[in-house]
Amino acid sequence: MKKMIAYCGLDCEACDAYIATKNSDDELRVKTAKLWGEMNNVEITPEMINCEGCRVDGIKTPYCESLCQIRKCGMSRGYETCGECPELESCEKVGMVIKHLPEALRNLKEGKASK
Repeated sequence: MKKMIAYCGLDCEACDAYIATKNSDDELRVKTAKLWGEMNNVEITPEMINCEGCRVDGIKTPYCESLCQIRKCGMSRGYETCGECPELESCEKVGMVIKHLPEALRNLKEGKASK
């Protein structure tokens, strides 16, 4: 499985936090913090928009690092991603992602098939 696929199936390389980090793009950090803050009705500062990927060593956004229940669950079970979980398609946690982003489910299924 590609290392930049998150536990939930999202492609970290397409994430604005990852892109801003890799490109040292402060303008994108400001834009992303504003958008994510409005979407989630929480204060997010541009300084929080730093991430090197969900499943790789390195810095992560505060949400991904310590709040993401999907990541916590996958790590606690020792899975590479949720694609290894027999409850994948009935899981409420990852279900919120794959319901709105079917490409995440495809990424998880493709990763499982490539093992």
